[in-house]
Amino acid sequence: MSALQGKVALVTGASSGIGEATARMLAAEGAAVAVAARRVERLRALADELAAAGAKVHVVELDVTDPAAAQEAVRSTVEALGGLDILVNNAGLMLLGPIEGADLTDWTRMIDTNVLGVLYMTRAALPHLLESRGIIVQMSSIAGRTVVRNAGVYQATKFAVGAFSETLRQEVTERGVRVVLIEPGTTDTELRTHITHAPTKAAFEERVGRIRRLSADDVAEAVRYAVTAPPHATVQEILVRPTDQA
Repeated sequence: MSALQGKVALVTGASSGIGEATARMLAAEGAAVAVAARRVERLRALADELAAAGAKVHVVELDVTDPAAAQEAVRSTVEALGGLDILVNNAGLMLLGPIEGADLTDWTRMIDTNVLGVLYMTRAALPHLLESRGIIVQMSSIAGRTVVRNAGVYQATKFAVGAFSETLRQEVTERGVRVVLIEPGTTDTELRTHITHAPTKAAFEERVGRIRRLSADDVAEAVRYAVTAPPHATVQEILVRPTDQA
C-alpha cells in the first residue's frame, strides 16, 4: 500500500513549480489531492494527468489573499474528497529589489500572499487537521534563515512564516498535528521571473545561472520525507539548497 493511501491533501500554488511537483508526489503516494491556485486551466491539465494515473483529484480556483476564498477552498476539499489530512501552504511571490524607492505594490503583494495567505489557509484548515491529527507543510525559503541585500521584504515574509509555524507547532503538537517547515535554496521555478525590478532581476539571473539549481522535484522529495514519517515523529524543518550555492 502507498504511504499516503486514504489521506487527503490540499496544495496551494499547485499550477506550477514546487506546488505542481508536490501534488504529483502526494498523488503518487496514494493521497487524494486538491490542487489550488488562480490559474485554473493549468490546474485542470494537472488534474487530468493525475486522474489518468489513477488519483482522485479536486480542482480549486483560489486566491489565498482572500480569507473567504481560503475558507471555501478548505470546505470544498473536505466535501469533495471526504476530509483533510495534509495542507501544503506553497503559494508565494518573490519580488526582489532594494528598499530605497521600492514599489509598494510589490511589498503588499508579498505580504498578502506569503504571510496572510499562509495565515488564512492555516486557520481555515486547522479544525479539520486537528480532527485528523494531520500535517501542515509551510513552504518557506533559505531566505527565512539568512539575509542578503535587495531582498528585504521577501526575507521578512519568510522569517514571519518561520515564527508563525513554530508558534503553531507549540500550540497543536500535543494534539497530534505536525507542523513542517521546508526551506529551499535556489530552485528552478517561475518564481524569479516575476521580479519587477529590472536591475535586481538581471543580477539574480546572472548569479543563479552560474550554479546547478534545485528542481521542483528535489523540493517535493523533501516534502515526501516529512509527510511520510510515522505519526510519533515530526520532521520539523528541512533546509535543502544547491550544492553550488555558497
